[in-house]
Amino acid sequence: MIDINFLKKNPDAVKENIKKKFQDHKLPLVDEVIELDVKRREYIQETESLKSQRNKISKENGMLFGRMKKSSDEAEKAEIQKKIDENTATVTSFADKMAALDADLAKVDARIREIMLTIPNIIDPDVPLGPDDSHNVEVQRYGEPVVPEFEVPYHTDIMAKFNGIDLDSARRVAGNGFYYLMGDIARLHSAIISYARDFMIDRGFTYCVPPFMIRSSIVDGVMSFAEMDAMMYKIEGEDLYLIGTSEHSMIGKFVDQIIPESTLPQTLTSYSPCFRKEKGAHGIEERGVYRIHQFEKQEMIVICKPEDSNYWYDQLWQNTVDFFRTLDIPVRTLACCSGDLADLKVKSLDVEAWSPRQKKYFEVGSCSNLGDAQARRLKIRVDGKDGKYFAHTLNNTVVAPPRMLIAFLENNLQADGSVRIPEALRMYMGGKTELR
Repeated sequence: MIDINFLKKNPDAVKENIKKKFQDHKLPLVDEVIELDVKRREYIQETESLKSQRNKISKENGMLFGRMKKSSDEAEKAEIQKKIDENTATVTSFADKMAALDADLAKVDARIREIMLTIPNIIDPDVPLGPDDSHNVEVQRYGEPVVPEFEVPYHTDIMAKFNGIDLDSARRVAGNGFYYLMGDIARLHSAIISYARDFMIDRGFTYCVPPFMIRSSIVDGVMSFAEMDAMMYKIEGEDLYLIGTSEHSMIGKFVDQIIPESTLPQTLTSYSPCFRKEKGAHGIEERGVYRIHQFEKQEMIVICKPEDSNYWYDQLWQNTVDFFRTLDIPVRTLACCSGDLADLKVKSLDVEAWSPRQKKYFEVGSCSNLGDAQARRLKIRVDGKDGKYFAHTLNNTVVAPPRMLIAFLENNLQADGSVRIPEALRMYMGGKTELR
């Protein structure tokens, strides 16, 4: 959510940003919010005027009561009483007017907030322009993508050879989009999560296990309504949602807080299960455990000063690249174009892993700088030496198995069907050097 004062001073810049996001249908909202703000101030001024008049009349009534008590002339007392009654009637009418103005003001405030939650954040000048993810721009590759001479099976077929997956039972128990991981594959899944935890702790991040459910007020603060509708599962009968990523509850941890500037940056890494509706049709390459309703993830978030957010943005995505390279998985980074950015994001960079079977890269993580959008919504402020200001928030995926298992198994598969365990992961796999 951008600052309404910025919008009022720079309406053309806000409109230009909307055009860069390919959301021209939102252009009229800029003028509407400016008009509503004028109306809002008129309501406030009229209310203050009525309050001032009411106070003046109340003061006058007090003086009239005093005169009436001192007077012995009945005619004069009757005249004073008449004036008091007239003033009281006027004050009563003021109360009715102020109640109506308060109701109108509440409606205007609600509409202004609704619009401000809809207008996209101002994107970074470095963000490439384009309407959708087909216009995302490759930044750099890390590691040599290799296509082995032998055929690489589909990832669930690799898992099945180790008796490591049971999709049929999961469908009977929970439906499509769920899975049972078994044996060495389940152990591999847990090993990757444990390694990711320690990897981030070694990089100075504080480990955290957050709540896996959050209130609607936190949902509104961390994401747009469109994202919420497409992702979040609502707990029936309660004001609770299952998290789609631990970023939601981790950023929510700071709601309504004033953070001493001396404690920044706050660098946290969190583990959680994640639950997503994943609305829409998915292609054949998204069967198996690629796009699912339940998975686990190691996340990283940063709360920092505005001038430090670009530095931490680069640190976060580099952490994911480094993590995957320690597991001998080639990756590349993609700068997300303007049309592919969620409305709260200033900029975003995807990390994609190489798939030897598909001979292409696929997304395994996404790093986002949200500027002060989430902090403004959740009232996360910093107490600095020059006053209070909104913090900047950033997040990035360290790793999210079981999708990451696809890249791991394909890139570490050997010709005889065994799977090599990279050295970094061996201590989490009981010293195993390979799976057979």
